Amino acid sequence: MFKENISIKNYNTFKIDVKCRFFSEFKNTIELKKILESPIYHKNKSIVLGGGSNILFTSDYDGVVLKNNINGIKIIKEDNSNVNVEVGAGVDWNKFVNWSVERNLSGIENLALIPGSVGASPVQNIGAYGMEVKDSIVRVYAFDIQKKSENIFQNKECNFKYRDSIFKKELKNKIIITKVVFRLRKEPINNISYGDIASELQILKLSPSPKNIAKAVTNIRSKKLPNPQILGNCGSFFKNPVLEKYKFLKLKKKFPNIVHFVISENKIKIPAGWLIENIGLKGYRKGDVGIHKEQALVIVNYGNASGKDILKIAKEVQIKVKENYNIKIEPEVNII
Repeated sequence: MFKENISIKNYNTFKIDVKCRFFSEFKNTIELKKILESPIYHKNKSIVLGGGSNILFTSDYDGVVLKNNINGIKIIKEDNSNVNVEVGAGVDWNKFVNWSVERNLSGIENLALIPGSVGASPVQNIGAYGMEVKDSIVRVYAFDIQKKSENIFQNKECNFKYRDSIFKKELKNKIIITKVVFRLRKEPINNISYGDIASELQILKLSPSPKNIAKAVTNIRSKKLPNPQILGNCGSFFKNPVLEKYKFLKLKKKFPNIVHFVISENKIKIPAGWLIENIGLKGYRKGDVGIHKEQALVIVNYGNASGKDILKIAKEVQIKVKENYNIKIEPEVNII
């Protein structure tokens, strides 16, 4: 059931070569329950990995690493307007997006090529190009570690916020997500107002559709973001800060060309990538760690960087952003 002292380099997209004391995989709740009832689990701290795309290990992990391999995508309900799909938490997120758009279903196409697993999507409330996963999630199934039973969280109970949820805060380390139910629309949303989607569709000579938007987003992300299989990274390292309107207007006087997005009457979102790039840090490198040359929001491992090396660069970026804009940018990744 458990492997001992193994490297988890291939289980995190930063490709950090650290070891864990114990390692175990599960592909259903029966196997998970056996792991949770074992003496080894009870005597050690633990962490659950899906795709390993939103985590930075800064040292060996002296505990149990659990790998969620719960698979499966199936339609459980359908009407004239929507399709409800139940997806295993261990399913690769982009695989699910492709499954969806191949059936011309809409709701997650703008989230194409985001690394990680389906189980991680509600934790982070992943979002990109004007879409957030909270708008498609119906409910989340999660295994209560202490009670050894499965709970169901309806959308409203998940407390979704920008890159946040109940699973990331109140229920952190208390539950393990096993499956997620999504409601996908038969009528295309065709949200192409954000970023370069519209222009990319023009370049591709394609009209808006779930499949074509996913293709456009994939192209855009592929140009800007490094492939974790080639260059270790976890995608966006920092959250985009949201400012009060008066703070934004003050900042705009100093930086007239600041990129921003109005999210409500008094809230303005600023791309953290723009903040970092505007102070000349895009392409910055120190040893085996650097800010990606195409996307300033991404920190990359050029070879044999340690988690501590990456964290050091991240803190440098935070300090310089604070000094220049008086904005504190928060990591999107979980730092262990």
